[in-house]
Amino acid sequence: MSVKKTHPQKRSQNSSVKKKPKGLSWLLISLGLTVVSLTSAAAGAFIAVSLSATPLQQSSLTPEEEEVFSRNETISYKSLRLPELSRPVNVLVLGTKVLTSEIDEKPIEDLGYHALVNSFKGLSDTMVLLRFDPLSNKLSLLSIPRDTQTTINYELRKINEANYYGGPALAAETVSELLGGVPVDRYVRVNIQGVEKVIDALGGVNVYVPKDMKYTDHSQHLYIDLKEGEQHLDGEKAVAFLRFRHDRYGDIGRVQRQQMFMRALVEQALKPQTLLRIPEILSIISSYIDTNLTVEELVALSGFASQTKRSNVQMLMLPGRFSGDGKQEVSYWLPNPYQIKNMVAEYFDHGQLSFDVEPSNSNNLKIAIQDSTEDPEAVQRMVNYLREAGYRRVFVSDQWPQTLQTTRIVAQNGDDLGAATLRADLGLGEVLVESTGNLASDITIVLGQDWQDYVPDSSVKFKETTSINHQL
Repeated sequence: MSVKKTHPQKRSQNSSVKKKPKGLSWLLISLGLTVVSLTSAAAGAFIAVSLSATPLQQSSLTPEEEEVFSRNETISYKSLRLPELSRPVNVLVLGTKVLTSEIDEKPIEDLGYHALVNSFKGLSDTMVLLRFDPLSNKLSLLSIPRDTQTTINYELRKINEANYYGGPALAAETVSELLGGVPVDRYVRVNIQGVEKVIDALGGVNVYVPKDMKYTDHSQHLYIDLKEGEQHLDGEKAVAFLRFRHDRYGDIGRVQRQQMFMRALVEQALKPQTLLRIPEILSIISSYIDTNLTVEELVALSGFASQTKRSNVQMLMLPGRFSGDGKQEVSYWLPNPYQIKNMVAEYFDHGQLSFDVEPSNSNNLKIAIQDSTEDPEAVQRMVNYLREAGYRRVFVSDQWPQTLQTTRIVAQNGDDLGAATLRADLGLGEVLVESTGNLASDITIVLGQDWQDYVPDSSVKFKETTSINHQL
């Protein structure tokens, strides 16, 4: 055995190199931790000082209206001196679009068309209840269609009228009652003009536009012209994407697109580095926002959202159905009390689940298949596979316009357990809790390219089916 000799001088140098860093490394680590601590403290102080004079709340609430919202402690300060959520928080977000023709409080210059007005007092064009839950590390968004039928001031009305008749307090009370008593801790009202400016401040958002969107309304100077495909939307185009509702699903189709947009916003724009830009962003949109959130709470919520995993962002839509055949003078979205009860119990930690029916039973699940691969054989294989696996209520829906690499298993009505079970049976796919699938389904499978080359478990034998139930 030969032993490699080490030159004494070289060994001595090596030894000195090894000994020196021992003290130096601790010094560097200590300095690094100090810098991190000071930077975080400075960031927290900078944000607090920068926003101390920002008028976040622009509406005056009476003591009775204030009582609608919980004032329990929502944040805490930890070692890094930046505010963090100390408990789950439910925030009601109201988006308003007010035109000059809808304002009668004071004379407005006649522009010859119905211009947008920076006001929070009109109908709520968008209504979303968000739950930030640091205990489960999940962010849940419940979209409430503006045509939802409810009772306001003892009269049957659409839920978007609550803000018009009683501001954020009445809107919060109405939503809480609709959901069986779910508490609303805070509110945010944003004028649509503010949405445009905040998207620009964040640098825009990449969104797949599912189809050509073209609409013209000269009375409002509204001109929407978006082409199908992957688009980088600036503020103006983003607002056009969010406002478009001229298709067969009307406001429900718009809710689905809003969920697509919000997921893209959370994943792309709300990043940790965005926290340091909050003072700049709020200075830009301060006149377009009204909220009873404190500055520290806003920072804590933004920080939480920026660190939430994609799979933990859950997007729901209030369960219900269209009233009648759509030909009535006034159409409503009729809430489903049973499904609402289960949804708020699971996602808003309120009430108890009802177990009269097992929602995850394969015989009960209504599964829609949307194809993004343009491969009819792949669609047929999926239909056969599911039926052989015991899923009886399977139908083929519209083709998904965007080609996906990974199959999506969309829990359309929030049945994440059923979606997870289906994912286990398939052996592939990404489970998403959102309402962007087929409205008539419990779960929508959007076939991706991974299914084309996938060889299912050999224990399941395929057989040709004579027909496929096509249903929209």
